[in-house]
Amino acid sequence: MAAAFEIILLLLFFGLTACAPQADVEPLRAPTSAGSLQPYQSPVPSEISLPPTPAPTEIPLPSPTPHLYKIAKGDTMGGIALNFGISTEALIAANPDISPSAMSVGQELRIPDDDVPLVLATVEPLPLEIASPDCYPTLSGGIWCFISVYNGTGEIAESVSAEISLYDSEGKRLAKKTAFPLVDQLPADERFALLAFFPDTSANVTAYAILLTALPVPAEDVRYLPASLRNVLTKLAWDGCSAEISGEVDVEDASRFWVVATAYDATGKIVGARRWESVSGEKVFDLTVASLGHAIESVELIVEAKP
Repeated sequence: MAAAFEIILLLLFFGLTACAPQADVEPLRAPTSAGSLQPYQSPVPSEISLPPTPAPTEIPLPSPTPHLYKIAKGDTMGGIALNFGISTEALIAANPDISPSAMSVGQELRIPDDDVPLVLATVEPLPLEIASPDCYPTLSGGIWCFISVYNGTGEIAESVSAEISLYDSEGKRLAKKTAFPLVDQLPADERFALLAFFPDTSANVTAYAILLTALPVPAEDVRYLPASLRNVLTKLAWDGCSAEISGEVDVEDASRFWVVATAYDATGKIVGARRWESVSGEKVFDLTVASLGHAIESVELIVEAKP
């Protein structure tokens, strides 16, 4: 009887610490050129009513036909690749005469067709540390995969991407995707999440990842502005399945700035990520990140600002 009672207590404990979504909860997708993201409905077990996320800007999908793109102020190779739904390595390979870390406004980039094979240019990525992917099923039948990337190089990195491959129990590769972050740059001695969504994929898979791209940001780069956060307050839900984060961005002369929240469980695995953006210059932020796995133990923030 005592043993049975202990088992029931253990089941109740694990039931409280695992955040199985009741709706198809998904993290925010990669940023569009306007910096807007697809919002998701966060499960909030508390009675606090949270403000809705502003509706995302609709961005038309690019034509698969190869064409030229003129570089605009603030563009990065990784950001352009995200906008056109291609990998950073494919974009770099299609433009071997253009340095990703020294692009000029007005230069033209060739946007490759995914169906056309490319000879990849040799661009050695910075030696960032990447963890094994953490993947979580959704009720739509797909899985979200996160990779924790740490920058111990002493340099600021940008255009970071990694390839995630999924294998079945027999070692057969079922799918692969390029995972991207929710901001362009990763400061030295910090970490952030790369993420990718696999639709119509069983959770009974093994995921592996390799680093594809990670470029150094040149000294005194004018594409990024110094920014910091202040008055940050993090509130965890009673069951740890969501966290509300608020604070203020301290930045000057910026037209665009973002805050990314990455949620970790007690073992250090990424369980959720979300990005907030300034819509009309407001500096006070408030966002909610939900867990796709176990209870949230901590939340880390990164801020990025551009002229």
